[in-house]
Formats: sequence, structure tokens, C-alpha cells
Amino acid sequence: MRSSSRGALMTALVSQLFPLLAAASLGLLAGALLAEDRLLVPYWRSLSAETFYALHPTFGPMLYRFFAPLTMAAPLTAVLAMVQVTLQSGGLTPRSLAAIATAVLTCSLVAVYFLYFKSANEALLRRAVSATDLPTTLARWAAWHRARVFIVVVAFGLSLVTLIA
Repeated sequence: MRSSSRGALMTALVSQLFPLLAAASLGLLAGALLAEDRLLVPYWRSLSAETFYALHPTFGPMLYRFFAPLTMAAPLTAVLAMVQVTLQSGGLTPRSLAAIATAVLTCSLVAVYFLYFKSANEALLRRAVSATDLPTTLARWAAWHRARVFIVVVAFGLSLVTLIA
């Protein structure tokens, strides 16, 4: 490969670096949240309160350690992609608008965590929800989670638009 070809390839790669990282991190997060929604949440909801509370101290912290880095990487890369694309575009273009929407939606995932999931997860960890109320609480948790899955899938789609627009 000639030096000028390598230079052009590197320039192209660097010009898409943050959008690529954002799409990759959002794809990983979307897949993980979707798997949790389709596999784990129905399982948790099928358990008795006694079994749920026996398993939660082990699996709750493990899931947090798994999801926390993904949940933090996605907004960081989406915001960096938004800045890179907006600066490269020289203003508001379809590509920069997609990048802005991606960043806003991705940052909203962090807001949803602090608005709902942090306290809900802590209540479950403390066993503050009675066995009688657990099915209703898990149904509410599942509904909020489904909203989070929808948001991340839309953000991932928009990150792909940012790459190709």
C-alpha cells in the first residue's frame, strides 16, 4: 500500500473515530439491554419472592458491574461523536442532527438510571419490597426497562445514520 493511500485511509478512519466508537458502544449496550429484557427479566418475574431475594444479592451486583461500564461508555462516545460530527459538518446538517439526537437519547439513559433504577435496585437489594408487592414492583421495573431498551435501540439506529449520512 502506498504512503498516500495509507494516509488517506488514516484520515478517513480518524474522521469517523468517535462516530464508530459511539455506534459500537451503543450496539453493545443495546444488545445487552435487549438480552436482559428478553431473558433475565421474564425469569426474575417468574421466581417466588423467597427465591428472587435469595438470588438478588449475588446477581444484582454482578449485573451492575457488567452494565455500568457500558452505560457510561455509550454517552461519553456519543457526546464526543456529536462534537466531532458537528465540527466537521460546520453546523446543523442531517448528519450532525442525527449525532445530536444520538447524544441526547444516550445521555437520557443515564438520567433514567438516576431517576428510577438506582433507587428501585437499592430497594430490591435491601428487600424493602414485600413479597406481596414484589410482582407489581418487578412489572414496573420491566416497563421502565423496556422504555430504556427502546431508547437505546433508537439511539443505536441514529448512530448508524451518523456513520452513513
